[in-house]
Amino acid sequence: MALEPGDPAPAVRAPNQDGDAVEPDWTGVSVVYFYPKDDTPGCTTEAEQFQAELESYRDAGVTVYGVSTDGVDSHADFADEYDIEFDLLADPDGEVAEAFDVELSGGVASRTTFVVVGESIQAVYTGVDPDGHARNVLADLIETGVVTLDD
Repeated sequence: MALEPGDPAPAVRAPNQDGDAVEPDWTGVSVVYFYPKDDTPGCTTEAEQFQAELESYRDAGVTVYGVSTDGVDSHADFADEYDIEFDLLADPDGEVAEAFDVELSGGVASRTTFVVVGESIQAVYTGVDPDGHARNVLADLIETGVVTLDD
């Protein structure tokens, strides 16, 4: 069972697509989305849509992280091919997934998204449909007053 709203966000550290160690600072607002595999249809749709919304996320002060059990090289190729500018965290041993209690099946993470606000889990999305998910999460953040966007 994944972490639930109100649970503290776990301290995690993992390399991104550039091989740089990333240790998210949960004091602001972050979206952490777990996805099964780089360069597959649903995962590509989800990553491209988070990238398309990235400017709005950044304008709202939200940091986006994608996480899968693929390695750094796979993430680097995926990010290069689809111009992904946010951190894709490599979790080949499933340690980040385990910290968030995300189910691993056949070595890949189930599609689960967390909103972290002020070091605690604010919202959890499971059984995610990748098409439209990035926009829906941003809309929920605005609707619930977690963030605002100036028009």
